[in-house]
Amino acid sequence: MSNKRVAGLLNDIGTEELSHLEIVGAIIQQLTDGLSPEEIKAAGFEAYYVDHTLGIWPQAAGGIMQNSCQFQSKGDPITDLFEDMAAEQKARSTYDNILRMVKDPDVCDVIKFLRAREVVHFQRFGEALRMVQDDLDSKNFYAFNPAFDTK
Repeated sequence: MSNKRVAGLLNDIGTEELSHLEIVGAIIQQLTDGLSPEEIKAAGFEAYYVDHTLGIWPQAAGGIMQNSCQFQSKGDPITDLFEDMAAEQKARSTYDNILRMVKDPDVCDVIKFLRAREVVHFQRFGEALRMVQDDLDSKNFYAFNPAFDTK
């Protein structure tokens, strides 16, 4: 990212997102600590248990493991910032869904905090998008890749 203000903003958000992963992992560890094989089977986690015991392994709720295909990057700051904004909205929707299903107040409080941070990140990515667009010479933001096309 050639815009130093945007680069700093992206670094800040990325650092915080890693801490979100740590927070979610800690919740999962606390909720699964001490489960018996019978409880694991009753919850439908036996296949996960066979592969990972009760260790944290990043995957979607549907069982699809995290991989590099989930990182959408084109190398165009405008495209990538829109993708980042969409990812924040998807995360917010996921937290909304969790809050509809989970009733444990300790878990809900943390999820509400994480949800609020996704909203802030969405807004900050919007600020970054505006900064990148303001740096362009052209008002036609979609005519070229500002990170690659210099003329």
